[in-house]
Amino acid sequence: MAGALKLKLPIDPAHYGRADRSPIGRWVWEIDRVLLLLVAALIVVGLIAVAAASPAAALRYSDEGTRLGDLHFFYRQLMWVAVSMPVMILISMMPRDRARRFSLGGALIFLVLLAAVPFVGAEKNGAVRWIELGIGQLQPSEFLKPFFVVTLAWLMSIKEKEKGLPIFWLSGWLVGIVAVLLMKQPDFGSTIIFGAIWITMLTLAGINLRILGLLGVAAVVGVILAYFFYPVATIRIDGFLFGEGDNYQVEKAMQTLTAGGLFGMGPGGGTRKFSLPEPQNDYIFSVIGEEFGLIACAAVACLYLAIVVRVLVKLLDEEDVFALLAASGLAIQFGLQALINMAVNVQLAPSKGMTLPFISYGGSSMLALSIGMGLLLAFTRRNPYLRARRLAYG
Repeated sequence: MAGALKLKLPIDPAHYGRADRSPIGRWVWEIDRVLLLLVAALIVVGLIAVAAASPAAALRYSDEGTRLGDLHFFYRQLMWVAVSMPVMILISMMPRDRARRFSLGGALIFLVLLAAVPFVGAEKNGAVRWIELGIGQLQPSEFLKPFFVVTLAWLMSIKEKEKGLPIFWLSGWLVGIVAVLLMKQPDFGSTIIFGAIWITMLTLAGINLRILGLLGVAAVVGVILAYFFYPVATIRIDGFLFGEGDNYQVEKAMQTLTAGGLFGMGPGGGTRKFSLPEPQNDYIFSVIGEEFGLIACAAVACLYLAIVVRVLVKLLDEEDVFALLAASGLAIQFGLQALINMAVNVQLAPSKGMTLPFISYGGSSMLALSIGMGLLLAFTRRNPYLRARRLAYG
């Protein structure tokens, strides 16, 4: 019986061919190909969606002196994809320890840049969230997200070795610092994302249910206080609940999304997209609905769900606590961002100014998401021989 099992095992890495022992060879053996294929499909969908939204965005950003080409934003997005994909692949080739160190360094760098935004940042649509670089704009909060998740995972995983460390308070102070910096921009949506990631990862790390309940109450109280004392939150929530303020954007998004019916008006056939304020990023999900139909929107939602479920299923037999927390946190952050963007487009949430992962236009967003997905691919890599041997011999 044992001999029969041995015959079914993949080749021992010690007996890989010379090409397979190279970093690229081992990466090909160990990478989650299903996850990689799902991400590639999402990126292709994103390029098609940006091409559909580009004429409307080009018209909106043109003026008397400058007329942007209809596919201006598509070509720029194609450039960002070409830059970002090698970054994602290179990061996914990192061993877990190196990916962890890389993330800790990245978290420190982008936390400093986030603190610098109020002093050196550029204003756009009433918010100061970007640092102007000449060739484009850098949004530190987008890059901080994946590094923040991995940093939290590292903090929460070392509690097994360092019982005396106040992990809850350390991670809480870190989240608090990030939240204060984000609210100064202001960026209410990202503040919610960071807070939700923290609470989710505390849950995965096995926090006491009483503390978790208190955090839930604190979160509700925080939103209420923000509503009364934070003008941006007041405008967003009033617009959503009472149809006041900037709810115009969300209403236009919903009208655009449903205009195409089940099967859409066809590529280039949409007209309502020209009335959207940001058709190429915040409201690109509505453009997909108008031109490719509600069925296409459902397919996109299923694609996001498939990515998250694939990661969580992959982690069911993960024994490394750090890798488990890091990968699940990255997957949940990715899925939560997609969920919030889609919820805004169907009028289930107030406008947040949040991009749709790998679909919305934007260099910072594409590069930051590629870093996050590269880390996720790195943490879910498995040696197929070792896994098969564990299954065979228990």
